[in-house]
Amino acid sequence: MAKHPQVYVIADEIYEHINYIGKHESIAQFEEVRDRVVIVNGVSKAYAMTGWRIGFIAGPEWIVKAVNKLQGQYTSGPCSVSQKAAEAAYTGTQAPVEEMRQAFERRRDLIVKLAKEIPGFEVNVPQGAFYLFPKCSSYFGKSCDGRTINNAADLAMYLLEVGHVACVGGGAFGAPECIRMSYATSDENIIEAMRRIKEALAKLH
Repeated sequence: MAKHPQVYVIADEIYEHINYIGKHESIAQFEEVRDRVVIVNGVSKAYAMTGWRIGFIAGPEWIVKAVNKLQGQYTSGPCSVSQKAAEAAYTGTQAPVEEMRQAFERRRDLIVKLAKEIPGFEVNVPQGAFYLFPKCSSYFGKSCDGRTINNAADLAMYLLEVGHVACVGGGAFGAPECIRMSYATSDENIIEAMRRIKEALAKLH
């Protein structure tokens, strides 16, 4: 970035606390580039406040002022209850955040173990967040009852209709050969979902 002073970085740090490999590091910590970094964050992930609609940016004052003008025209302000709840989340004890991170790490290990038991899945171990992206392209071209799986979106729909498990094709996330699975649920749900997925995939030939 030192060679390209015209380049700015928008850093999405919404998962900073759901991290399994060590302390989160922000590019904004480097003084040489801090004036060209805009951090995007919020309370939806670390504090399990999805739906409260509280997010923020942090960056150079001139950028924040410009964004504030746009935001004021596009949307209304978040309700006062949401603002006070977010304040309490940030200023209160952070122990529940660590408890949740540990629970997600345990669920991560569980879903990775079960996914590796499914023939044809290639599995990487997530380092943060709560999604698994197994590579599933070995099932492309296979069929069941006259239905052919051409891509990850087809496979996700097949798993929904046959296995009754909701996944998402990875194309929208830059991983067209993968499906996205969330493990933001109970251990019991993960075990049952992976059983259904394995059973549904076994029907493809």
